[in-house]
Amino acid sequence: MTTSVARPGQMKPPQTRRRGVSAALFFVLFTCTLRCSGCEKPSNIVLILADDQDVYLGGMTPMKKTQALIGDAGATFSNAFTATPLCCPSRSSILTGRYPHNHAVRNNSLDGNCSSPLWQKGQEATAFPVYLSKQQYQTFYAGKYLNQYGKKETGGVGYVPPGWDQWHALVGNSQYYNYTLSVNGKEEKHGDSYQKDYLTDLILNRSLHFLDSRSPQRPFFIMLSPPAPHSPWIAAPQYEKTFPDVKAPRDGSFDKPGKDKHWLLRQPSNPMTSTSLDFLDNAYRKRWQTLLSVDDMVETLVKKLEALNVLNNTYIIYTSDNGYHTGQFSLPIDKRQLYEFDIRIPLMVRGPGIKPKQTLPAPVLNIDLAPTLLDISGLNLSVVNMDGQSFLSQMAPELRNGTARPYFLVEYTGEGHLGPDPACPKLGPGLSQCFPDCVCEDAYNNTYACVRTLVEPNLQYCEFADTESFVEVYNLTSDPHQLENIVKKVDPTLLQAMNQRLIKLQSCEGDSCRAANK
Repeated sequence: MTTSVARPGQMKPPQTRRRGVSAALFFVLFTCTLRCSGCEKPSNIVLILADDQDVYLGGMTPMKKTQALIGDAGATFSNAFTATPLCCPSRSSILTGRYPHNHAVRNNSLDGNCSSPLWQKGQEATAFPVYLSKQQYQTFYAGKYLNQYGKKETGGVGYVPPGWDQWHALVGNSQYYNYTLSVNGKEEKHGDSYQKDYLTDLILNRSLHFLDSRSPQRPFFIMLSPPAPHSPWIAAPQYEKTFPDVKAPRDGSFDKPGKDKHWLLRQPSNPMTSTSLDFLDNAYRKRWQTLLSVDDMVETLVKKLEALNVLNNTYIIYTSDNGYHTGQFSLPIDKRQLYEFDIRIPLMVRGPGIKPKQTLPAPVLNIDLAPTLLDISGLNLSVVNMDGQSFLSQMAPELRNGTARPYFLVEYTGEGHLGPDPACPKLGPGLSQCFPDCVCEDAYNNTYACVRTLVEPNLQYCEFADTESFVEVYNLTSDPHQLENIVKKVDPTLLQAMNQRLIKLQSCEGDSCRAANK
């Protein structure tokens, strides 16, 4: 058998030519793959942050559309927590990915570092929007920001935090009507017209306009922070008469005495008066009513993303800044306490790589939101100094590897007045958030730090910064409502171990916060 060998200038045999063409085609495809593997357009992100929405007492119950469109379409975290149960420090943790002891926002006041010039020059300058902007994201914000934002002492409405391309932020605390916005640094006043001014609807409509006007060539990040279900609990007109028979849940720790708890939990009268019960039932019902507009917001936004053909490449995250209570341990209404009803928050996520109808039990904190957003954007997280960790690996293990934390920190700095509260003068100075029945929800020495673990034993260990060095310990497996403080019944070696872990977490920063979990 002879073999044909092509001489120079001679055409190659057909099979040789085919092999050459195949090799050339493979080379082109391989080169293109290498060149384009890092060129896939990053995913879009939408973050919806409710204000004071609990999950422990049924706060998600009225939101059927949101549960279907986000939770059922993706992942629901059954153990999501805030690092601190109060608006401004919690939102500061969301923005920075840091525990309160590192971002130094203690409470909702200017003296507590809420949106202060110090915050603006320091922590805000390295918040997650700055990094998303560097990742070429088009960024949009609308709604409540930080409680002291827009005040004269914090730069007024002309101050726009770094990283935001479009800015429609509420001045001060949550309102539904008669408020002022900073619109890209310009003052915009609003009245009491439902069609023009109802804040939940307004921030939705402006986000829809942003979606229509954005550049399709770059990814986008939208953050919407509606006022609901924060007071003053003004529902949209079409929802003002909904849930007529709904009352605050009467189970668990409802109207139970705060036996063996910190003194602030021991001072409410028990059982509660009928006027207090009527008041908190009314608050509970109105909170649900305000959430129906947020539910509509989610539905409209999802439909818009679908119409624009970007829904499948968009992560949608729904959560709250803290929980809430209505009558637990005879406290009328508020947050700020260390118990599950105030520190647990809703958290649902849908998006690329997330399988539907997942319920994920691993603990997640609001300090994990910022690193998760940056992880989704493709940023190398080693370049940021954050205490939290991305939970993308929990939702979509095929995209990322990661581990869940076994321990985490919850901390709070109490607020009080120098003089006695007019509503409760007999208790003396140092209190705040007092009701006419002489029940105060906060005090200077309502300052605590807790280490929480969901692995066996399912424990919460808390120390108060007061003259007593008061300690509360709960076994949430046997006592899910935290009725019994078992500090005097627990093995002292376990108390010592939890104390040491708490000390490490209270002083952690960045990588050491994650190392302290081990």
